[in-house]
Amino acid sequence: MTEQQGQHSHSHAHQFERGTDGPKVIVVGVDGSDSSLRAAAYAGGLARRQHALLAVVYVQPVLAAGAALGAPVAETTDAIAEDLVTYIREAAERVKGIFEVRWEFHTFRGDAYSGLVRAADELKADAVVVGASEQAGHRIIGSVAVRLVKAGRWPVTVVP
Repeated sequence: MTEQQGQHSHSHAHQFERGTDGPKVIVVGVDGSDSSLRAAAYAGGLARRQHALLAVVYVQPVLAAGAALGAPVAETTDAIAEDLVTYIREAAERVKGIFEVRWEFHTFRGDAYSGLVRAADELKADAVVVGASEQAGHRIIGSVAVRLVKAGRWPVTVVP
């Protein structure tokens, strides 16, 4: 191996393959939207088939100080997180004994993109699954999914 090749092999900060036959940690972003729930279902099936851990991530939006006049906004996002955990737990119970999926729920704060990047890094994700954006403006400025793909740090699956 030449010196140049040796330097090249060290430049990869993120390695997808960790000596396994598939992903061991799959991160899925959920926000309660239909597309995010379809993404969670897809990621759950992938996790089951790969015997991977499914890390369900909800990113709580942080609003500017002037926008959040007290606690109601934080309480609303906490309530969304609690509803998502309940929904996922009920779905997991319904398939118990048929499908076994190891899963965890994580909440991160911030904008969706930054929160998912932080989650994928901290949880050592091998793959990230998100729902396609349902907001028309994202076709112009770029959705969270597009930004994750452009980051080029993990395989990203976008579920319609």
